[in-house]
Amino acid sequence: MKAFILCGGEGTRLRPYTYTTPKPMLPVGGKPILQHLIEHLKKHAIKEFALTVGYLKEKIMDYFEDGKKFGVKIEYATEDTPKNTAGSILDYRGKVKETFAVLMGDHITDINLADMIRSHKKSKAIATVALLKKETKIEYGVAEIDRKTGRITEFSEKPVIEHDINTGIYIFEPQVFDFIEEKDDFAKQVFPRLLKAGKPINAYVAEFEWLDIGRIADYERVKQEWKGKNR
Repeated sequence: MKAFILCGGEGTRLRPYTYTTPKPMLPVGGKPILQHLIEHLKKHAIKEFALTVGYLKEKIMDYFEDGKKFGVKIEYATEDTPKNTAGSILDYRGKVKETFAVLMGDHITDINLADMIRSHKKSKAIATVALLKKETKIEYGVAEIDRKTGRITEFSEKPVIEHDINTGIYIFEPQVFDFIEEKDDFAKQVFPRLLKAGKPINAYVAEFEWLDIGRIADYERVKQEWKGKNR
């Protein structure tokens, strides 16, 4: 199975770190974020990768080359201008004939991808999205209102709301390319388009580590957590 890892973003929220280093190459525990991801996927029998690169792409390409020294095969899809998450893989339309995975290059995860693939195959869906349960505490009292009468029907003081959040880890069938347009985002355009067309999207809900390194605070926290776990 081929895995696309999206690495083309400029990482503006991680400046000044990303002025000279692309986001997937920022070090955590002595290795680039992207290396952690590739090594984990390799454990789940993913050995063929397509990295979508743009901003400071040479830093990624010079480090990973063709992937041989990491025991995998790596090819590159270059985007001269940002194409968003789905648009960045559009050049592979007609070239990918089998089920494939898509992940983000600024995440570290220990997801059981083999189990996610089994869930996808069993569902017979065109897409599977890995979801993670997250609790959000509301810092205020919340009232439920009957809009017809204007009366309060329920009142909760600082409730905790549980969500299933999108982790940006996807499994797709090749037919998904028929629903992707240039510069599309998976969450904003492609998934709504699939649902409107009546195409099933499978939810893979599980407990797994998922570190989203999108901002400076995230990056500093992850580095400290990594040290604390003595990996």
